[in-house]
Amino acid sequence: MRSNPQIRRSPDHSTRRSRRAAQAAAAVVVTGALTLTACGGGNGDEGKGNDKGTGTESSGTGAGSVTLPKLDGATLEVAAVWTGAEQANFKKVLAEFEKRTGAKVTFVPAQDPIINFLGSKIAGGAPPDVALLPQVGAVKQAVEKKWAKPVGADAQAQLTKNYAPGWQNLGKVDGKQYAVYFKAANKSLVWYNTKVFENAGAKEPTTWKEFLTAAQTIYDSGVTPLSVGGADGWTLTDWFENVYLSQAGPEKYDQLAQHKIKWTDPSVKDALTTLAQVWGNKNFVAGGADGALQTEFPASVTQTFTGGDQPKAGMVFEGDFVGVNIAETKAKIGTDAKVFPFPAVGDKAPVVSGGDAAVLLKESKAGQALLTFLASPDAATIWAKLGGYLSPNKTVADSAYPNVVQRSMAKALIAAGDDFRFDMSDQAPQAFGGTPGKGEWKDLQDFLKNPKNVAGTQAKLESDAAAAYKG
Repeated sequence: MRSNPQIRRSPDHSTRRSRRAAQAAAAVVVTGALTLTACGGGNGDEGKGNDKGTGTESSGTGAGSVTLPKLDGATLEVAAVWTGAEQANFKKVLAEFEKRTGAKVTFVPAQDPIINFLGSKIAGGAPPDVALLPQVGAVKQAVEKKWAKPVGADAQAQLTKNYAPGWQNLGKVDGKQYAVYFKAANKSLVWYNTKVFENAGAKEPTTWKEFLTAAQTIYDSGVTPLSVGGADGWTLTDWFENVYLSQAGPEKYDQLAQHKIKWTDPSVKDALTTLAQVWGNKNFVAGGADGALQTEFPASVTQTFTGGDQPKAGMVFEGDFVGVNIAETKAKIGTDAKVFPFPAVGDKAPVVSGGDAAVLLKESKAGQALLTFLASPDAATIWAKLGGYLSPNKTVADSAYPNVVQRSMAKALIAAGDDFRFDMSDQAPQAFGGTPGKGEWKDLQDFLKNPKNVAGTQAKLESDAAAAYKG
């Protein structure tokens, strides 16, 4: 999942990524759960629901739900694009692996695009043992380049036990398992400053029309409605994907994701035209287009939840990992900061999901053991307790998540089962869907600057997509 760049994707890309949408029942679950959290909750224990799962944070070789080998003297290097809190929290997961096996693990900070970073390392004869890849397309590239090694029997057993088939399949290439999805994201959320909503008399919208009305109401109260982190192109692809999935539907979404229809298709025109209703309204975006294009993702969040009654914006769109950045302010999730599902543009509200997958680049007993650990609830539970994280592992206990908001999002993700769509840009070749300053990221940044140029944007998107998919 492109996660969050703290985030890049994804934190949690730091986090610059992420991916697929769950609809129908999943959308209903998310709506209901998030409406509930808006009525109360915070950082307490209320609303835990059924504490299903076997996740534990045990120490000692073989402790917890998964047995790990003794690896004294073994060393591993693990590369990921995570920075800030995301990196710090992942290091705590690795520390538990060290404690339980005796292995020594070194975190290697990577740069976007991670495939290019890994290519340089491999060319130099020093690849990391394991890499966390934030795009489905990146996993496929690693396999095609013959970098990735198949998942071993122990890790596969954990995947079969703990993951829905859909999440397992995302890590397969030509039917063989190469990746373990360790981190997931619900990328169909709008977070809002409750003081701003209360002062304006705005209500949580469920439809795009209501969303535009709420934005206007907030503007009329004296606060700019939306904060957009346009300096990070991945946030703009997430905007597009949510609008497109809801408006065009899952079948068209799948076709565009695979480039089976062109970006000049009328459905893309409709989605861009819809986006322009927000991006093209100078009153709706903090700092206007120029300001948004200079605002990185973390700042787009923090400026929404600082400034008392007069923050720079009243709402910010992005995934569950926004909570990591809210934690850097004085705002409290569940009271000062609340969340609602991305509004329905078409018949159903979208739920776009993303994720980060662990891939083995150097075959070893220690490397396979780490994949096994990451596929277990033990590893996921460690990060879940720290916040700013969702696991696709269905056996992680609800109670592992630190507040009712994250518990509801985690339950909705698991309830979606296989009924989801992955972040579209993360399914594309990285040259198109995952490279700063190029492809879709750059094309949508240009569109944010000039939202009237729908046809020109479509033509540029198609030209860049055609070149990337052909390559």
